[in-house]
Amino acid sequence: MLIDSHCHIDHWQESEWPDLIGRAHAAGVGEMVTIGTSLAQSLKMRDVAEKTENLWCTLGIHPLSSHEEPIPDPHELAELAQHPKVIGIGEAGLDFYYDRAPRDVQEACFRAQIRAARLAHVPICIHSRDADADMMRILRDECDCGGRFDFLLHCFSSGRALALDAIDMGGYVSFSGILTFPKSLEIRDIARDLPIERLLVETDAPYLAPLPYRGKRNEPAWVAHTAAVLAQVKEVSAKEIAEITTHNFRRLYRKTNKA
Repeated sequence: MLIDSHCHIDHWQESEWPDLIGRAHAAGVGEMVTIGTSLAQSLKMRDVAEKTENLWCTLGIHPLSSHEEPIPDPHELAELAQHPKVIGIGEAGLDFYYDRAPRDVQEACFRAQIRAARLAHVPICIHSRDADADMMRILRDECDCGGRFDFLLHCFSSGRALALDAIDMGGYVSFSGILTFPKSLEIRDIARDLPIERLLVETDAPYLAPLPYRGKRNEPAWVAHTAAVLAQVKEVSAKEIAEITTHNFRRLYRKTNKA
């Protein structure tokens, strides 16, 4: 079984969800995580996850939305994350590619969500784009000041130094359809060199469809194509990569472990 560790099913109409989830299950994707990008959206998707089997969720504020609502109170966010279907905080982090939110606001919002994740004893799902140096600085600072915490660098497309630093701090790295793109040689080289026990797969659907669907609206079923490329890079079978990434997901997102 594969798990799509990061998607956005709220980008589909509610009437489309049964077919979307059905196609995923038919492709061997047994579970998926729909990701929070604002507090209101997060709470709405929490209600959806509560009613939907094999669907998990996170609560968080995307860095590009960080200026649109107050910096979250870590204790309040941690309390909301006690719901059994909420397995993490995020996606939170830094995005310096688009000039939409002030960098100091992004950082304050990110740090608040790290502290919420620590209080709630759940991982934080991190978005990092064109911000490697600042991301490393913040992660190191938060580890030094508040102790280590569980985190995942989602949709990895950053540099080798950030990946290695994240692993050194006990973090995980997730690869999306970007891994399958012909020009993603450096990303595949990084994936090859990272410890396999720290790797996850995702779609980030509806974005970043993998080959052979590039340019189309991505969906959770297609995480199998990213997993297949990761298997080639790591020189293991598709079955092994499914087992390993699922095991890694369970280790990171402990609330998903079923009796």
